[in-house]
Amino acid sequence: MRRHDLDWLRVLVFACLIFYHAGMFFVPWGWHIKNNVIYDWLRYPMLFLNQWRLPILFVISGMGTYFALAKRSAAQFSFERIKRLLLPLVFGMAVIVPPQVYIERIAKNQFTGSYFDFWPSLAFNGVYPEGNLSWHHLWFLPYLLSYSLILLPLFMYMRNHKSNHFINFMKNKVLKSRWSIFILILPLYLIEAFVEPFFPETHAFIGDWFVLINFLLFFFYGFVLMNVRDLFWEMVERHRVFYLTCGLLAFTIFLFTVITFEDSTVRHFNEAMIKVFNIWSWILAIFGFAAAYLNKPGKVLNYCNEAVYPFYILHQTVMIIIAYFLMNLSWGLLAKGSILSLGTFLISWIIYEFGIRRWKVVRPFFGLK
Repeated sequence: MRRHDLDWLRVLVFACLIFYHAGMFFVPWGWHIKNNVIYDWLRYPMLFLNQWRLPILFVISGMGTYFALAKRSAAQFSFERIKRLLLPLVFGMAVIVPPQVYIERIAKNQFTGSYFDFWPSLAFNGVYPEGNLSWHHLWFLPYLLSYSLILLPLFMYMRNHKSNHFINFMKNKVLKSRWSIFILILPLYLIEAFVEPFFPETHAFIGDWFVLINFLLFFFYGFVLMNVRDLFWEMVERHRVFYLTCGLLAFTIFLFTVITFEDSTVRHFNEAMIKVFNIWSWILAIFGFAAAYLNKPGKVLNYCNEAVYPFYILHQTVMIIIAYFLMNLSWGLLAKGSILSLGTFLISWIIYEFGIRRWKVVRPFFGLK
């Protein structure tokens, strides 16, 4: 049975991604181009989103893999993943991402000339950031593809052996109580505490060990949780307020720690535990509220569920082009933020509706059947 709440969450999390990337234009953190005024306080709501938005997306992707494997052989699944992830990645790197690099180069006075002076002759020279070839925001696709193929033998075994030891452990121990499900944060803590300090996040795939291992584990958790379906969904729905309370308390403590204490080894190990507890609490709470209120089909959901992948591929390019024309204006945060967010949604929708959705030849380049 299809879970419509997962479809809604996928749509809503990607919508949050657009607002998050709009926020990156205004905060002190590094991004491709920046506004002429930086709002330091905005980093705190951004930090809240940043804690759980990608982990829950990989969990949802793992859950989706469970459904995809239910009706496909390993070979069929592999071909489907390559077609729906690798083809949009290659197309995106060749066509969608280069305008972002071009805007960054002219904004930072690293290049002068028209776009067609830049593309294609210079767009593929060297690897970003020193060169121009990049997958930018599309880094999610090669990571997801690698997880799908690496874990496929294990997933096939779990699919064909429903009563394997790990699934029995999940049913009998991990999902025994509302607290016992937090056992799953122990591997996350070890990764956060002992891998993250040595391998900072780069999204370059090669050498990006913390991100690779961390999100692989969330992806694996998503697949496993769908193997114990009813036990998990009943638990998070029943205890959703409890998990929400845990998330609010954990993020408050995490924020207090970040603001109050200077960086040190002791702070890192304490912060790592608070961080993974916070992430897992919000994931459980979000799933719980979605199970209670969003597990319903509808025409709007059907439309959005198909549109979300093309929106993801298009949105950052559209956003950076808009941001370039806003960056040096004297307008305030509300005006610029509204134009940047709403403009990105509107232009992405126009491109999707009239340039992608109706054209069979174009659809596969944006991951659509």
